[in-house]
Amino acid sequence: QVQLVESGGGLVQAGGSLRLSCAASGRTFSWYAMGWFRQAPGKERELLAGITGSGGRTYYADSVKGRFTISKDNAKNTCYLRMNSLRAEDTAVYYCAAAYSPLDSLPGRAEAYNYWGQGTQVTVSS
Repeated sequence: QVQLVESGGGLVQAGGSLRLSCAASGRTFSWYAMGWFRQAPGKERELLAGITGSGGRTYYADSVKGRFTISKDNAKNTCYLRMNSLRAEDTAVYYCAAAYSPLDSLPGRAEAYNYWGQGTQVTVSS
């Protein structure tokens, strides 16, 4: 079992930055690929960024490429999402998720992620 707790959300003006953190407990963090998702009202949950358990590979959705950066500190059992140049359309509830990945793969679908945090609200005012 893995427990995930997000923090760092809030209200920010367009063009601003936020850093989300996802603290994990329960198992060997390096065995888990991590993903950051978001869901806005009336929209499907969207994978924004992913990182392998080792931290060696990353993935970004086109909507956030060049603005968001995912990172992982296995010593601290924490995954981060640095968000720059925020836009009003980035407003959503943001979730971190963990996928058991002993072969260091990077799942691209929400269904592949076994554990989820409770979500943190990010609101970008224009």
